[in-house]
Amino acid sequence: MNIRDIVARALAEDLGAGDVTTQALFPEAVPAVGTIVAEEHDGLVLAGLAVAVEVFRQVDPSLTCSPNATDGARIPHGTTVLTVTGDGRSLLKGERVALNFLQRLSGIATLTAQFCEAVKGFTVKIVDTRKTTPGLRALEKWAVTLGGGHNHRFGLGDGVLIKDNHLALTGGDVARACRLVAERAKRAPHGLKIEVEVRTLDETQAALDGGADIILLDNMDVPAIRKAVELIHGRAVTEASGGVTLATVREIAAAGPDYISVGALTHSAPTANLSMDIVPR
Repeated sequence: MNIRDIVARALAEDLGAGDVTTQALFPEAVPAVGTIVAEEHDGLVLAGLAVAVEVFRQVDPSLTCSPNATDGARIPHGTTVLTVTGDGRSLLKGERVALNFLQRLSGIATLTAQFCEAVKGFTVKIVDTRKTTPGLRALEKWAVTLGGGHNHRFGLGDGVLIKDNHLALTGGDVARACRLVAERAKRAPHGLKIEVEVRTLDETQAALDGGADIILLDNMDVPAIRKAVELIHGRAVTEASGGVTLATVREIAAAGPDYISVGALTHSAPTANLSMDIVPR
């Protein structure tokens, strides 16, 4: 994960034409101190502090950043997580980009922690998906781990996952698709696990017949998930997915899958509430 490049692109997007407001108001340096404060409820999981520091470093290397917390920590309401001192013009230039990263990533980490807490007591693991913001996948998946979750594939080359549209293009034969991938994967220099998406018990049996390593139970209701897990009986790893919410995840966990993948961790996480106050010094 190259934080420097990600931050540089974000700053170029925001400061490409310069900060005309700050330039007009302050022709000379203005000594100032800025504090970023957690305004969220006490369950906030901080993520992106290192990225925020990198933002201010790139805007103005003379700024002094003093973190008061660590990424992955649970932060009480009202906590100052970062203090930045130096030229107030530089603080103004970095404020929005730094907050954007902190609010987005902390939101993901906090929501992930809520899902993990909801399945406490079960051995199931909460995993993310590829439903991420283009260009920010590495950061967003990092935030998931800070919240206690686990990462699914980072990209299409990280593992075989035969989905509904793959099956549609191959005639819908689940077992045949698994065997075809298994045969061709033998030529690869690394051993890739074969995962296949199924929606019925018949397709679950076909996935077993085809030798799938992981069977993704997609959009099944809880009774169907339970029956599928019983049918598989440890012969493959099981993953439940599709429309999982905080209200339903514990019941799904009780049905016995090894993993529950939740797209909402990255595509629907609420923005965390952090703010920055800048005052002269």
